Amino acid sequence: MLLTGALPVLSFPAANLEWLAWFGLVPGLVLIVRSPSAREGGVRAWWLGAGYLIAALYWLAPEIGPAVLLVGAVVGVLWVPFGVAAACLLRPPVTWPRALAALVVVPSCWLLTEWLRSWQALGGPWAVFGVSQWQHPAVLALAAVGGMWLISIALVMANVAIILFIGSLPRGASILSPAAPSRDQTHPQPAARLRPGLAVLGVAAGLASVGAGPLAFALTPASPAVRQVTVALVQPGIINNAAQRTDASEQLTAELSRSGQLSKVKPDLIVWGESSTAVDLTLAKNRAQLAEMEALARQDGADLLVNQDTKIPGKGQEKVGVLISPSGIRGEYIKTRLVPFGEYIPFRQQLGWLTKISRAAAANMIPGTGAHLLQATDRSGQPLPIGVLICFESAFPDMSRVDTDLGAQLIVYQSATPTFQGTWGPDQHASLGAVRAAETGRPVVQAALTGVTAAFDARGRLLAWMSQSQHGVVTVRLGLPATSAKTIYDRLGDYVPWAATAIVIVAALLMFANSRGFPGRSAGADGNDEAQYVTGQSVPR
Repeated sequence: MLLTGALPVLSFPAANLEWLAWFGLVPGLVLIVRSPSAREGGVRAWWLGAGYLIAALYWLAPEIGPAVLLVGAVVGVLWVPFGVAAACLLRPPVTWPRALAALVVVPSCWLLTEWLRSWQALGGPWAVFGVSQWQHPAVLALAAVGGMWLISIALVMANVAIILFIGSLPRGASILSPAAPSRDQTHPQPAARLRPGLAVLGVAAGLASVGAGPLAFALTPASPAVRQVTVALVQPGIINNAAQRTDASEQLTAELSRSGQLSKVKPDLIVWGESSTAVDLTLAKNRAQLAEMEALARQDGADLLVNQDTKIPGKGQEKVGVLISPSGIRGEYIKTRLVPFGEYIPFRQQLGWLTKISRAAAANMIPGTGAHLLQATDRSGQPLPIGVLICFESAFPDMSRVDTDLGAQLIVYQSATPTFQGTWGPDQHASLGAVRAAETGRPVVQAALTGVTAAFDARGRLLAWMSQSQHGVVTVRLGLPATSAKTIYDRLGDYVPWAATAIVIVAALLMFANSRGFPGRSAGADGNDEAQYVTGQSVPR
């Protein structure tokens, strides 16, 4: 089960086998359906979930050590309802009511798992299944309708549809049958036979899942662009010394105004990565550093968005996006959603020992108060409202949606992942921008210190990608929608996971009621039982 849970992770970057997501859950579902009981199905799903998380987060091992296994073991329990639902509804012979219920309930159980673990205290929404489709704008169109949650629903439904099709075949039904009879199964199963109706249902559900994205893409065109802006993203590369890192970013930025290959580029906004400076630019003692950045903004004719990683006396460490114009600081944003174990340790009193065996945070950072806009100015002097978020916050759809509701025309992420260079982590992180763009209908850019730096248009299409091994400046021309433009997901929010939660609750109540027996349903024989008579006793009239 651990291995079957790890298999779908290959659909994420950097493996990028995104097509695998459409059937990668099938091996795990087969083993769950073969469980001798619903309880065993839930336990197997727990292991599947643990394997999924451990494989998706393996690159965190140098930073948090054995906590990767701890996360997998603890958070994996959230997959238990998924296993119970699959074991109960997909075990052959599948009736039509159970088949239809499986197409709705099983994906809802998976989505409930993803939504619950999206709570920051449980690690946040990393490796949500739907994000695996970040390279396919036609599928990402579902995110504009129901967020990344709706893509996950489509993927899991496709996997369930395959199980239904397998179960419709004579040999397939035997493959899915439990290896040992469950306790309540006192009679042998009827002989497996071809079930064309169930096969048609499986094929139809699979086609609907695959076709939902392209249909949404055709029916929900992107909001028209009302203006064009050019954004320059600066990636200095791996430089451990903070002062040298700032110098490298300054030198690359200066290339925009000097003669050379970048001299013809006239950006409206220049973005540096997370932790691009280690001094507090608001303090008088650092006025010289601020003056240099103001001069850069003046020379290049564009506001400069930097990021300071500093310790505030009497408070603690915090990361701040700082918008600098030729005349000074125009606004700040303090990182709100912190990285578990990397920037704070949840339940530090109980888990503080991790700092002794790993590079987990020695002290908790100070979080900000939430998302808000920064008002930049483009080269023509027009206001450019941008939603600025920092690194891990790209995993949270609610934060970019708040910025959009406030009137952001562009979503900007500042990132730094030097600890995880050479792993799948930075690529997974950059792929989130495509989903955030599709959800909000806003272009998304990410500037990173060490890669990946990336840019996506308002439908999530990739425009620029500077890999982990590269350094330099990448510029991109973006079409911005009106501040009032909204996607369906912008307007309705997380209605998909709320609906999934309601479906799971109703299904759980029905299962509990059936196990107790509704009045009028507990008498008589069900579809798999035969009436039993005892010799010598009369049948009541």
